[in-house]
Amino acid sequence: MTTYPSIFNDVIGPVMRGPSSSHCAASLRIARLCRDLMGGQVDNILIEFDPNGSLATTHKDQGSDMGLFGGFLGWDADDERLPESERYLADAGISVAIEIVDIAATHPNTYKITLSNSSETRRLTAISTGGGMIEVTEIDGAVVSMAGDYFETLVYTTSPEAVHEFVTDRIPHEYVEVHAGEIQFVEIKSREFPAPEILDELLARPDVLFVRKLKPVLPVLARRELKIPFETCEGMVAFNEGKKLTLWELAAEYESARGGISRAEVFEKMRSIVRIMDNAIRLGLKGTEYSDRILGSQSLQLKQQLDSRALIGGDANNTVIMYVSAMMEVKSSMGVIVAAPTAGSCGALPGAVFGVAHSLELSENEIVKAMLGAGIIGVFIASRATFAAEVGGCMAETGSGGGMAAAAIVEMAGGTLSQSIGAASLALQNSLGLICDPIGNRVEAPCLGRNVMAATNAVACANMALSNYEHLIPLDEVIDTMKEVGDRIHNTLRCTNLGGLSITRAAQKISETLTERQAYFKSC
Repeated sequence: MTTYPSIFNDVIGPVMRGPSSSHCAASLRIARLCRDLMGGQVDNILIEFDPNGSLATTHKDQGSDMGLFGGFLGWDADDERLPESERYLADAGISVAIEIVDIAATHPNTYKITLSNSSETRRLTAISTGGGMIEVTEIDGAVVSMAGDYFETLVYTTSPEAVHEFVTDRIPHEYVEVHAGEIQFVEIKSREFPAPEILDELLARPDVLFVRKLKPVLPVLARRELKIPFETCEGMVAFNEGKKLTLWELAAEYESARGGISRAEVFEKMRSIVRIMDNAIRLGLKGTEYSDRILGSQSLQLKQQLDSRALIGGDANNTVIMYVSAMMEVKSSMGVIVAAPTAGSCGALPGAVFGVAHSLELSENEIVKAMLGAGIIGVFIASRATFAAEVGGCMAETGSGGGMAAAAIVEMAGGTLSQSIGAASLALQNSLGLICDPIGNRVEAPCLGRNVMAATNAVACANMALSNYEHLIPLDEVIDTMKEVGDRIHNTLRCTNLGGLSITRAAQKISETLTERQAYFKSC
C-alpha cells in the first residue's frame, strides 16, 4: 500500500498546543487510537519507552505525557485543558504507569502501550515520525500499518477467512486485511465506517467476538489507488513542462489529487491555517506568560528596539526575527500554533513569510499562495527524509522550515519556479548537520535562535536565488543528503537531552531551577 504525504497531514499542521509536535501532537493521536481500540472504556494503562530512544529522557518535559493523557481522554490537539491533562485523567479514574524498559525499539520515538479494563486487555505499538505524524505498527501482536488517515474497523473473530469474505462482499472499503496475532482480527480501511445495520449483522455472527472502530486522527483521508501528479521535485518540473504553473499552483494540483478535494478547497484550507498563524503572531507580540518555561517574551524587547530604530539591518529582516520570536513564545506558553513543519520549528516558516509579506504590504491571498508553495517543498522533504529531530537532528526541523520559507519568499517576490526551487536547495544546504540539543529539556533554547537563523537564512537564500546564484545541487539530492547526514548524527545529539548544549553546566543549573519551580507550583 503506497502512501503519499499531504501538505495538511504531513507538512503544515497540526493545529496544536505544546512544545513539540513529535511529542505532544503525535502522542495525543496515538492515544486517541488507543482509546478507540478499547471502545472508550479504559481503566489501566502501561506505557513503555525504550532506554535507547528519545522518549526515555524527554517524555515528560517535551509533552509526550501531556499529549498521551489528553488523547486517552479523547481531546483534540488544541484543547486548552492539555496542560492539566494528568489531573483530568486521574479524575476520570484511569491509572497510568510509565516504565523505561528494553522493548527492542528500532525507532527513537516508539510507544508501547498496554490498555485494560475489567473485561479485556489490548496492546498497541506506534511510532512518532515527525511533525505530529504517526504510524501504528502493531496491535495485539499483529503487524499493522495505520497512519490515522482512514476509518479503521477491526473485527475480532474466530473465523477470519469467512469474515473477510463477508466484509469484502458487503462493506464499501479501500483495503481489507486479515491479521493473526494474539487474537485474530480483520482490518477494514474505509472512508467512512460501515453502516450500523451491517455492523449489527457482523456482531450477530457467532464467529465474531467484538468490533472496534478507530476514527481518523488526520484531517485529510487517504484512498485506494490514490494517484498524484508527481512525487519529486524533478517530477514536478517535468509535470510543469508546457503548463507554466507557479509553485503554489503546482502545490494546489498535488494536494487536490492527494486529498480528493478541489483546488479551491485546498486554497481555502490553507487560508484557515494562515489565519491561525497570523493570530498566534499577534498574540505573541502582546506578550506571553507561562510558569514552566525558560525564556520570557523576548519579542517585546526586540519590538521596542525596532520601534526606536536602534537595530542594525533592514526593517524586513528585523520584523522576521520579531515574528519568529513571537510565534515561538506562543508555543512555549501553551498557546495555539500550527506545527509547520513541526512545533519545535513553528516560528521559522510563518515568521519569514509574514515578516516579508508585511514588509512588502502583500495581501492575505499572497501569503496563502506562499504557504502552499512552502507546503509542496515540505512534501518532497517528508517523502524522502524526515521532520523529526529525534531522527535527523534540528536540520530536519528548522532546516526544513527554512528551506520551505526560502521557496515561499521567492514565490511572494514574483520569482520563477526555478528560483523558488534554487532558494530551497540553498537554504537546506546551509543547515546540513544541525544538531538538536534543547536546554533544560524544553523546546525553547537554542530552538528560538535556530528558528531565527532558519528564517533569516531563508531571506538570504531567497535573495540569492532571485539574483540567480547557482544552487548547484538539485533539491532532491540535497534532501537525500539531509537524510544520510541525519542518520549519521549521534543519538545524543538528536533531541535526547544527552549531548550538546543540553549537558553544559549552565544547562544543568537551568534544569535544576525548572525542577524546583515545578515542585513549588505543584505544592501550591
